Amino acid sequence: MEQFVGLDVSQKLTHICVVDREGKALWRGSSSTTPEDIAAAVRAHAPGAVRIGFETGALSTWLWHGLKKIGLPIVCLDARHAKAALSMQVNKSDRNDAFGLAQIVRTGWYREVGVKSIESHQIRAVLGARAQLVGMRTDLRNQIRGLLKVFGVVLERHSDKSFEDRVKEVARAAPDILATSLRSLLAILQPVCTQIALLDRLTMTQAKETAMARHLMSVPGVGPVTAMAFVTAIEDPARFRKSRSVGAYFGLTPRRYQSGEVDASGRISKWGDPLVRAYLFEAATALLTTCKKWSALKAWGLRIAKRSGMNKARIAVARKLAVILHQMWTTGEDFRWSNKGNETEVAAA
Repeated sequence: MEQFVGLDVSQKLTHICVVDREGKALWRGSSSTTPEDIAAAVRAHAPGAVRIGFETGALSTWLWHGLKKIGLPIVCLDARHAKAALSMQVNKSDRNDAFGLAQIVRTGWYREVGVKSIESHQIRAVLGARAQLVGMRTDLRNQIRGLLKVFGVVLERHSDKSFEDRVKEVARAAPDILATSLRSLLAILQPVCTQIALLDRLTMTQAKETAMARHLMSVPGVGPVTAMAFVTAIEDPARFRKSRSVGAYFGLTPRRYQSGEVDASGRISKWGDPLVRAYLFEAATALLTTCKKWSALKAWGLRIAKRSGMNKARIAVARKLAVILHQMWTTGEDFRWSNKGNETEVAAA
């Protein structure tokens, strides 16, 4: 007899519900939130399980890989889709959510989420830690700049000396109270910068060891951080039937609301991985502003900037970069600087 299982996962306890092909609840219970305990409960009460579903969450990667290794037919559901279905229930409880998830996997009305490998998550842990430290560095530097502006001191942005050396010069001539505040902020800023440099070297090493990352770094504006973020976010390019779908995957396409006579387009959706979207935006900015070598992509972006402004041009180029990177990945083509005979550029249009 076919059985379907829903798992409502929390940090300590997982509620389990088993239903048959007709949707009738056969068993309800709970277990500790470990792959081994969940597998034992499922095998005891649902030996004929066809699909076992749970929502995306903080523990979803660990549980998915653990249950998959044991041999269970596990499915990871998009939390937004699951929430829309579960919201139809009158009473919200973990027990009812497990029943609702079992019904979702039984009917097939769900969107499965591709779970990344442990290796990809390890690299993304480095990128995530680096992003947090870069944010801290920016906040500390802005705090120091704002503190000094109160006393009429404006640090020059373009100088032969580093930011820290310029602040130390100001601190030596400042009153003791102000100097103490500046030294305290610098004491935090310096180790943060050291750790960022360490993670940058680690990311560069990983990029050099990854053939596809080296290939994608041939695109102007795309560095090791952007390449590794893109590779680990996509992981399997065959997931996308069309390269142009990658732009929407990273939230770089406009929202659309269509109902009756209303058909309106809004700002970009900003769904998907925010880290990759930010790096693609930075790569687009570098391509349009600092990259001196001319290319058809840069010319296209500057035409948009002249017509609609630089911000929209950056977003448009970021979306197109995502499409080009995926196309290069799937076809093995090199980035071509001219439109002449460039199928990659044509596919991205």
